[in-house]
Amino acid sequence: MIIDAYNNIWEASGTSDYLTAESFTPDTMIAHLDEAGVDMAVGCSLGQSIDNPYIARVVAAHPDRIIGFGQVNPRLPGAVESLRECARLGLKGIKLHPTLHGYHFADHGLLDPIFRAASDEGLTLLVNALDDPWCAPLSIEEISRGFPDAPVLIAHMGTVWNVTEALIVSERNPHIYLETSSTQLLEVQMAYRRVGPEKIVMGTDWPGSAFVLERAKIARAIPDEADRALVEGGNLARILRLGHS
Repeated sequence: MIIDAYNNIWEASGTSDYLTAESFTPDTMIAHLDEAGVDMAVGCSLGQSIDNPYIARVVAAHPDRIIGFGQVNPRLPGAVESLRECARLGLKGIKLHPTLHGYHFADHGLLDPIFRAASDEGLTLLVNALDDPWCAPLSIEEISRGFPDAPVLIAHMGTVWNVTEALIVSERNPHIYLETSSTQLLEVQMAYRRVGPEKIVMGTDWPGSAFVLERAKIARAIPDEADRALVEGGNLARILRLGHS
């Protein structure tokens, strides 16, 4: 199966000129999945507008196509309970967006409870780390190394300037993986050589990019068919224990 690790789905809200005033629905995303030959994809809320119940409803309507990830803001009271509610809703992971929610990732007081609860609930953590001083890969490692049972996907591999850190962190932590959305072709090639196909997961960050473009990038970076199968779905299926109770 071809499985994409990072995308966003939301209903319009407010009047912002940036993203949230326009809906990007599961039906639209599924049409784009079909165009690219992608079987399933992770869907989560925008950092600007967390709506975990909506994601759960989307998954219930499209269980064979969309894998739900919830999202929490660790700064808010009740964040741990919100995470546990995501697990009760059947979501498979939790997205964290330090930049939009205003915290530095190397904050044990905020993040240890989140990682502990994710570990307890069997949830994967997706950390938005797009060239961001709020969540440099070494900061992600600082928290994550205390919770090796909670898999972590470093979204965007820290591109542009933090890719080298991301490679180091993934290489020395078996439970930390690199997600490819927004990365350059060369960066995926670097990751393939450095950490191998078992530590990379394909993501598109739809609607920011297109599934067909991400698959073309992965095909160019990883010519070996068996290795590419791991990156395009095999690894994520294993991490999320898809098909297992």
